[in-house]
Amino acid sequence: MKKTIHILIVILTTISCSDYKSDKNTTSKIERLQSENDSLKSILIKDKSETKQEITTFLTFQKSNAEQAMNFYVELFANSKIIDVQRWGKEGPVEEGKIMHATFDLNGNLFMCSDSPPIHDWDFTPAVSNYIECKNESELENLFEKLSENGKVMMPLNNYGFSQKFGFVEDRFGVSWQLNLK
Repeated sequence: MKKTIHILIVILTTISCSDYKSDKNTTSKIERLQSENDSLKSILIKDKSETKQEITTFLTFQKSNAEQAMNFYVELFANSKIIDVQRWGKEGPVEEGKIMHATFDLNGNLFMCSDSPPIHDWDFTPAVSNYIECKNESELENLFEKLSENGKVMMPLNNYGFSQKFGFVEDRFGVSWQLNLK
């Protein structure tokens, strides 16, 4: 819609400039076109102000394994894809080809990741985790098995009173996942 409005503004401006004659009829047309142009500009401004703020999970990997993790997650979750990848070059602060910034979608949820150039005193914490409502027991058990492989089971699959079946794992990349059966 924004592109269409922009094209209309250009067309209207072109028409008003090429057809300009100093008579009352032309002056009236120009005033009408300027009014329409102002209206279209106000619509653009309104559209920008009504755009919702998007919140995206950003994963900072410190072991140069962002791409490996991203590929693992995209393969694991249905309807997922890599959207964009920007890599470090030869002059970068990490090994050439490592992820400077990547964006990927996990079943409708936007994630970003990078291979962090500095090694920080912090890493992933289980206090912040990805929570998944699984549709059935088979999906829950499959995700639990694959995410916990070479990772750490923090709460094995069980009934903990708040859910009929729940599990909490930290995957091999250090990212935490809570899996719950609806």
